[in-house]
Formats: sequence, C-alpha cells, structure tokens
Amino acid sequence: STGEGIINGKKFTITSNVLGETREYWISLPDSYTDETNSYKRYPLMIVLDGPVFYQSFTGAVRLMSRNFNSSRQIPEMIVVAITNVNRERDFTPDKIVTKRPNNFGGGDKFLSFLEEELIPSLDKNYRTAPYRMLVGHSLGGLITMHAYMKQKTLFNAFIAIDPSMGSWDAQKMDEKLSKVTPVTYDRYLYMATANWGSRNFKNRDRQVRLYEGLHAKCRGDFHAEYEYFEDENHGSVPLPAFIHGIKSAFKGYGISYREVSSFEQLQAHYGAISERLSYTFFPPEILVNRIGYNFLRSRNAEVQSGALNFFLLNTTNYPSSYNVFDSMGEAYAVLGDNKKAIESYQKSLELNPDNENAERMIKELKTNK
Repeated sequence: STGEGIINGKKFTITSNVLGETREYWISLPDSYTDETNSYKRYPLMIVLDGPVFYQSFTGAVRLMSRNFNSSRQIPEMIVVAITNVNRERDFTPDKIVTKRPNNFGGGDKFLSFLEEELIPSLDKNYRTAPYRMLVGHSLGGLITMHAYMKQKTLFNAFIAIDPSMGSWDAQKMDEKLSKVTPVTYDRYLYMATANWGSRNFKNRDRQVRLYEGLHAKCRGDFHAEYEYFEDENHGSVPLPAFIHGIKSAFKGYGISYREVSSFEQLQAHYGAISERLSYTFFPPEILVNRIGYNFLRSRNAEVQSGALNFFLLNTTNYPSSYNVFDSMGEAYAVLGDNKKAIESYQKSLELNPDNENAERMIKELKTNK
C-alpha cells in the first residue's frame, strides 16, 4: 500500500526590511489549536534558532511534554517557530571582532530586531499567541540568546542557552556586559547548559560559569535561573537533553498531578509560585482543575464535596470562553442539589457551544425534576 504523509508543521517566508532579505521559518501548532471548541485558547511562543537542525526533535519534545496523555503533561502547549539560517555567524554574534580572516560578525542586534519588530508581530497577528515568549539557541545561537537575556529591552520572557560559544567574550568583554545589566533582566527566566568537551575546551566552559556566577552575584532578589553541566554529553549531543531539561526547569511544577492537590489554597499557591518565577501569570491548566474538581465532587465527605465548587468556579473565571468548564460546573451544582444554578451553568455552556448535547439533555432533565 502507499503511505500517507504525516504533517508536523508548515514552512513560511517573511520579507525583512530590517535585514534586507527574505527569511524562512517553520511553525508547529499545538495539537489542540485547530479544534474549534478550543478557539478561545492562546499559546506561549517559542522561537528556536538553527531551525532545520532542531525542528523535529524540539517540536516532538514540546508536543509530548505538553500532552495530557498518561500524565505526561509537564509544560503548557506552545507554538514553536524555528528560524532557518542565512548567515549564522552574522546573525548570532552581537559584537564586531577582528580576526585573522575577514568576517562579518556583529549582526546580532539587527537579527534580534528582525525577530522582535517583524517576525513576532506577524506571528501575533496571524496566530493565537500569548504574550509569553521563549528564545532557544545552541552554540553561537546560545551566545545570541545570552545577549538577548542581558539586554535592557526584549520581547522575550525566558531563555534557554545551550552550550553557548563564548570565544569572543573574554574577561574584559564579559565584565563590560555585566556592568550594563539592570534589574529588569532578572524578571526573565534563564536556563544555561554546558557540555563536556574534555580537555579541548575548558576555556569556553569556564567563561560560561563565570558569566552565570557574575549574573547571580548582581541579582539583588531571587535569581530565577539554572545552570547545568552535562558530563556525559559533548557539544553536538547536548542540545536535546539540555532542551528537555531547560523547559522542565522553566515550568517546574506545572505538571502537578490532580492526586497531589489536597486543597484549593494549595493549588492557588502552587501556580502562584510558578507565575512569580516566570514573571507571567500562568493559570492552572483547565483539564487539571476540572479533574481535581471531580475528584473532590466524588468524595463521601460532604465538606470536601462542597469544596469542589471552588475548582469549577476557578475554571469559569480563568477560561470564561470554554463551554466545557460551564458544563462541568452544571454537573457539580446538580450533584450538590442546586438545580437552579446547575441549569444556569448548562445554559451558559450551551450558549458557548450550541452542539453540546449533554447540556441540552441535562437542562431538560433538571427542569423536569424541579
């Protein structure tokens, strides 16, 4: 038999006035994106440098880690955009330097301007993006990622710098850059990974450690960052494990199980801590809160059972355009004996999704049993 193609994204181009050239990017949308009943959802944006090299592996990891399959969810669903290269030495180096051979280093800031002034606004216009953005880069891509993290202004909120190549940042250059870092940098999340190059490149690793420790020393509050050394990985093998560790580090605790939540206050505090670390409000996932609510609703303890309403109400506050959260709240009110509010909840669900047969059936039953 003839095989069918498996689609994992699309390719697009954008004409850049900043760079004076056309750039290609590849985009992967979350599994839930095209479901009409999820049209209210907005998704964080991840920009991946050296796109063709990492697109398949990184988007696969994001899809797996953001699914609610067998409790695999560890991160939110994300829109992943991978940028193809035209001249990576030009685009990924923030500083002009003199070398024995001619070079065109130093176009990093212009490349970042392309991302922030042209690409991201275009993505925001054409897709349901949330204003939370991550930048991921390896090697020279890691260098420009670190540079973006330390800038006074950037649209990015979190950074994964994988074994950044820091050959051009000697002690003097690094101290100069550290002296310009302001408190606003520390509102962003940073994950830096380094590989084991053996005896070939202690210098690069030492510079990474020096930079990380210098940033930590300048921070006057909590340093929302992690540095990790991969002893069993080299420069070429480290990207995938470091990427997985990096997004897990940023969203640590996001995948809490419904079984681990014993109170409404615990859930609020848990996601409050994640939001504080990432300097952005991340609501508890709709499906998680729903499952916690049903867990409480099935309790034989009347006080615990009545506490289920807090979770369903939280979902209606955080996801007011979701028909499913109002359907679930209708069920909760019905179980607790408040038919009037149950009918109101089911009616709201039906307004949001006229095809919701369950809500339609329950309204009829509840009105009959009045």
